[in-house]
Amino acid sequence: MANRISFHVILFSFLFYKEAFASEEGMPQLNPEFWISQIFWLTLVFGTLYVLLANFILPKISNNLETRKSQIVENIAAAEKQREESDQKIKDYENIINEAKIESKNIFNQARKKILKDINTKKENLKKEIDEEIKKAETEILDLKNKSPEKINKIAIETSADLIKQIIGVEVNNSNISAIVEDISKKNEKRYYDN
Repeated sequence: MANRISFHVILFSFLFYKEAFASEEGMPQLNPEFWISQIFWLTLVFGTLYVLLANFILPKISNNLETRKSQIVENIAAAEKQREESDQKIKDYENIINEAKIESKNIFNQARKKILKDINTKKENLKKEIDEEIKKAETEILDLKNKSPEKINKIAIETSADLIKQIIGVEVNNSNISAIVEDISKKNEKRYYDN
């Protein structure tokens, strides 16, 4: 506190003593005689600077700041809009991919059904053809089985007649030989069916 009081005393002593301000070798701006002119020029210079700054320099700076601010806001808005558009395009792209996947699955399922249907149709047709071939073969086998005794008898009669002719040298009547062959064939059939 004492330091504070001593500081105030020294300060006021410099202000009220003319000798402290009017030193010839010291600082003439501290001389109270020149204070009014100094205040005038100070007011004039700072007033002029204030008017220049307020009317010419500060409006340009504030215009530049406003322009930059509006440009930044526009750029942010444009970037936001482009981000939303890109998000929408990504969603559209994903929708297109999902639709393509669904469509490809549908096409695959339709093709699969068609192929399975064709395979089943061909299988049924092939089965019918095989059944028909089996029936034809069975019919042919039955025909051969039914006709074979007659053919065998005929061949046996002819061969027997030739053999008898060659062995004995006499021609034998085919009706006699056919009666003997039929009798033998009946006995063979009876043995065959009995077993």
